Amino acid sequence: MENLKRQMGQLSAGCSAVSWATEDGRHLFGRNFDFNTLAEGSGITYVPAGGRYYTCGTQMEGTLVEKSARTAAYACVGTGFLHIPTTPVLYEGVNEKGLMGGQLYFREFAAYPAACPEGANPVQPPFLVYHLLAQCASVEEVARRLDGEDALIAVPLLGTVPPLHWAFSDSSGESIVIESEKDGLHIYRHTVGVMTNSPSYAWHRLNLLNYAGLRNLDYDGLDIGEEKIQPCFSGSGAQGLPGDWSSPSRFVRLAFLTKYGVKGRSEQQGVNYLFRLLGSAAFPLGAVRVREPGALTELDKQVVPFDYTVYSCVMCAESGRFYWITYENPAIRFVDLKQLSTRGKAVQFPLEQVPEFIPVGEGASSEG
Repeated sequence: MENLKRQMGQLSAGCSAVSWATEDGRHLFGRNFDFNTLAEGSGITYVPAGGRYYTCGTQMEGTLVEKSARTAAYACVGTGFLHIPTTPVLYEGVNEKGLMGGQLYFREFAAYPAACPEGANPVQPPFLVYHLLAQCASVEEVARRLDGEDALIAVPLLGTVPPLHWAFSDSSGESIVIESEKDGLHIYRHTVGVMTNSPSYAWHRLNLLNYAGLRNLDYDGLDIGEEKIQPCFSGSGAQGLPGDWSSPSRFVRLAFLTKYGVKGRSEQQGVNYLFRLLGSAAFPLGAVRVREPGALTELDKQVVPFDYTVYSCVMCAESGRFYWITYENPAIRFVDLKQLSTRGKAVQFPLEQVPEFIPVGEGASSEG
């Protein structure tokens, strides 16, 4: 139980999320998972349709709300864990209808009502990703469901209420952001397709005006007096683009790259290019030191004193494929939701965090 409580705290990691598309009409959603560890038992998690789950409470805590029981309409796959028997927990994922999305840390801003409105179905924040993927076919359905049918509430799960907000997209190309704050629930429609962490989406959107002069074309030389100084380096059009790992800076960088980045001609190329874009916002190990890395136990051997990009993933609405890389292993792996849908029960796959080195040439060896 104590380890599960720690895992729930890990649900509030920092992250970056991007919605994108390819030239041939494939729609992608990608995210970085930035933290100093990953909950034990986390892996690529497939959950079939037809299963019964609950959106509020757990049997192990004696808090299960029976009326929150639901049956999953759609199968989905993403990263998460299955330690809570009554409800799968996903950090992000894609379902068989092409709905994609995930949760991000929303420190100091997230606020949820203490009680559920009459007639609404209560949802604990850590369960929202799986619940929406299990019930909704589009972002339109997500918005409708959260407009009265479902209500986020501040019920602790294993001792904590993680401060979260969410981003979703689908095959229509629309991206939405969901944020619950002190003044109520906000659903931002037709967003720029980027989300990071605090402050709110509205703040990040307005902050882009501070960088309206950024472009992908180099500026000309400079004439000062009788001097004519010719450019001697490339990239001057993006001078002023913030380069740190704060949430506002990552938002600006990713917004710039989604505007100017070259889209892939196909799903395979688009996925590869999106991983490159996400890399621009990734945390290198050692660059972001945390003040309190957490108490180490026998079950928490991988905790480090730095936030870093533990894994990155990209999913495709049309193919149902879920791709991922880890910090230790940048080789792109994937699972296919359509193939997994032949399975009748939940299954997990390891993230594979051991690096791979591919020898090339006669006599070459992968041994270092």
